[in-house]
Formats: sequence, C-alpha cells, structure tokens
Amino acid sequence: MEDSDKKTEVVLLACGSFNPITNMHLRLFELAKDYFHETGKYKVIKGIISPVGDAYKKKGLISANHRVTMAKLATKNSDWVEVDDWESSQSEWLETLKVLRYHHQKLLSPDPTNSLQNAIPLTKPGRKRKQEPNRHDPIKKKNQSPDIKSVPQVKLLCGSDMLESFGIPNLWKLEDITEIVENHGLVCISRAGNNVQKFIYESDILWRHKNNIHLVEEWITNDISSTKIRRALQRGQSIRYLVPDVVQAYIEKNNLYSPESEDRNAGVVLAPLQKHASDSKN
Repeated sequence: MEDSDKKTEVVLLACGSFNPITNMHLRLFELAKDYFHETGKYKVIKGIISPVGDAYKKKGLISANHRVTMAKLATKNSDWVEVDDWESSQSEWLETLKVLRYHHQKLLSPDPTNSLQNAIPLTKPGRKRKQEPNRHDPIKKKNQSPDIKSVPQVKLLCGSDMLESFGIPNLWKLEDITEIVENHGLVCISRAGNNVQKFIYESDILWRHKNNIHLVEEWITNDISSTKIRRALQRGQSIRYLVPDVVQAYIEKNNLYSPESEDRNAGVVLAPLQKHASDSKN
C-alpha cells in the first residue's frame, strides 16, 4: 500500500472525432496503461474519451449525439474508461487545451457547476514546471495542501498522427502546444519504426519538454482507422471485429454512414484553421 501511495496518479484523456469509435481507439488506452504501470512510477486511475463537437466542421463528421452514444456503448463493459460529453455538447469548437484544463479543474473540485470559465491554466504564463502537480520538491510538498497534492495528472493520449499535426500551420496555437506538453504531458502511441522521435527532435517546443512526452511503441500493429471503417461501410463491406459488436449494431440500426454523410461539411474550413487564421490577422 505504501509503494502504491508514492505512485503518481494519471488520468488519460483522448480527444478526437471518434467517427466512429474503433477497437484501435480502445486499444490506445490499454497500451498506455501498460506502459505507465511498467515504469513502476505511475498508476492510471481513469481513461476519458471526449468526442469533439459538431462545430469542429470536419468533413464526414456525423452528429455528436451518435458519436457519443457509440463511444458509451463501446466502453460499457470497461471498469476504467468512460465517455465525457462536455466537449461535444458545447455550441462552439473548443481547443484541446481547454478540454484538458476542464478535466484538470474537475479533478480539483468535482462540482457539477464546473464550467468553461473554471477551466483555468495549470500555471500562470511564464511560470516554470515547478508548479506542476507531483513535481514539487520535498520541502514544498509539506506546505502543499493535501487536496492539491493528491490531484492526478491529466495527460493527453493520442496517436502519432495527432502529435505530428502540431506541425500543420494554424491547426494549433504555439502557446497551446507549450502548455499541453509543459503542464499536462502527452502519451503518444506510435508504431515501431515511426518517425515520431525525429518530429520531436525537429521541434524546439517538443524537444524542450521531451521528458513530459511519453512515447509508447505499438508492437502488435493495428491499422484500423475511422476513415477506413466509413469507407468499408459505404462499399457494403463488413466491419465486424474492427469495431465492438454493439457499435456495429448501432451503425446498422441507424444507417449512419453513407455517401451523403461523408459529404457533410464538404468545402467547409476546419474550425481551428478558421479561428487561428483569423486570430493571426488581428
């Protein structure tokens, strides 16, 4: 029990379209959990799936209600991964950083009135890593109040494609990337032989905070993607064993994916590109 108390508690947060959720999405959580537990330094206490809202405007993105429902069906039998619909219920698209802040704040004060206004940064701009949870020196730990000291770290769980998307102009704000990797941390699942390490090396921001970026190699490769699932559905091909059976049944019952649904938001600029391009002009 004493050794367990010394371990840093971690909450894994996965943001994305989940359009639809696949077995690979669920597998990311298991891979990350195994990695952290094998270090002997961390204890993963929860996994959170947070589907993006409709305002993200991604091509082929079906209603958040359906995507959230499918995610809940997929995680129904999990004893540690759950679905949170706060992000998807917002009328406007939210930066991933705000979602991370929200869940950190929720751990600080589990209050149903928790809102976006409470989603404040972990540290003030310019303050160093010494303010991160579980990174205090022994003297400061004594002065830290028990409830703050025991707050788990919320880490962003992603695949290598999301990490490499940091390099796409106007998709992410540099200050958001900095706060994510400095104050929260990334857990990136990548295939063996992937160039993620090279990408981190070539990014000054990521390299500076590389100790807070956990790379987990996926040795049992799995190339399932939501895009390929949708393509198979449009062609009348089976998706069994690629998604949970309950998700397949829900898709079939509601006839969710079709050439028409894939054309949704066609020609519409992705919300972050709209917002950040607009901000850069002002």
